Amino acid sequence: MEQYFSATQKMEQEVMFPSLLRGVFPQEEGEAPAAGSHTDLYERYQLLKSIKPMVEKGLASVNDQSPTGTDAEKALDEGADSNLEERLSHHVNGLQQVLTDLTKNTKALTRRYSQILEEINLSEDQSSS
Repeated sequence: MEQYFSATQKMEQEVMFPSLLRGVFPQEEGEAPAAGSHTDLYERYQLLKSIKPMVEKGLASVNDQSPTGTDAEKALDEGADSNLEERLSHHVNGLQQVLTDLTKNTKALTRRYSQILEEINLSEDQSSS
């Protein structure tokens, strides 16, 4: 979780002009841009920023849909035979994978933004020479 928050904070500090990401599509290092990708890095940036508060505050505070009254009792009865430790482990592993993916996406976006700025600086240096 610390890595996710660190990567998100770095992205927010470095990406001063998100509009530079419009029309730039994600690519894995050493690979050509994804052919079927319709989401540019600007849209991904907006998505990553919108996810951050949800992660910080937790899903419960964003959308509390906990069962109440007889629904809660029924849910407890149905889940009584389930292995709680196994279920918790499954969900924690899923959350860890999502946070890992979010961290990778955030770092890749920040890295690509830095490359765009370098390209802009190089082209300005060459045109002023």
